[in-house]
Amino acid sequence: MAAVKAAGREPPVNYVDRTREQYASLGYGEYRWAHEDDPPALVPLTKPLAESRLGLIGSGGIYAVGQTPFTFRDDTTYRAIRSDIDSSQLRATHFAYDLTDARADINCVFPIDTLRGLVEAGAVGALAPSLYACMGGIYSQRRVREELGPQLVARCLSDGVDVVLLVPV
Repeated sequence: MAAVKAAGREPPVNYVDRTREQYASLGYGEYRWAHEDDPPALVPLTKPLAESRLGLIGSGGIYAVGQTPFTFRDDTTYRAIRSDIDSSQLRATHFAYDLTDARADINCVFPIDTLRGLVEAGAVGALAPSLYACMGGIYSQRRVREELGPQLVARCLSDGVDVVLLVPV
């Protein structure tokens, strides 16, 4: 951290601490991360990223114009967003983070334009036809494990996704 400050840059934000503090300030008690007791097994890529179809799942409450916005809390639905949509047609709604930056540039929580640039540059083979968004801050880990997670996995598999970028907020 000292080297970062000495270079004139701000240190990175500790989002784990920030999230815990924010949820406590909202009166919801201690926030527990879904993976604290059972970390996920990561699977290595079976082919180069430049030959892979990339999916995206973001928990920033992103939806497209014409789709129903997410509800306040414990909304375990998701939105399928066409990967060729103009990012100006995307909106954000969420109860647990300041939406100012997301509303100014949706890519800070749902990097759709950045990923398209990586495809154009040849760093990523292709984007999946649909990208997915959900609401973060779901308190029922059981509902995420039993409802939302399996639905998103099934959608990514049916889209022929090789690797998924998870973008939490």
